Amino acid sequence: MNKSELVKAISKKAEVTNATAQAVIEAFTEAVKDSLKKSDKVQLIGFGSFSTVKRAARKGVNPQTKKKISIPAKKVVKFVPGKALKDLVNADSAAKKKKK
Repeated sequence: MNKSELVKAISKKAEVTNATAQAVIEAFTEAVKDSLKKSDKVQLIGFGSFSTVKRAARKGVNPQTKKKISIPAKKVVKFVPGKALKDLVNADSAAKKKKK
């Protein structure tokens, strides 16, 4: 699902215009970005949490030249799905296993 498909789905489920749904999605993404920029955690109970974690510097290899390179430390965004989302995603595979 891309952004325009998400806008259509939200506008249909929330019974609002596409423009309103677009504005809500943009406001949501900006709020999440602002929080993560400040290293705050964004937690949506039942859905999941967004947070930043520090990735240590490490050695790597350039696949084209096979030359060793140094990859600097940096912060990356991490998403951890909530229990309800995990259960929803895994419900299909659990049902298939029971049929066997």
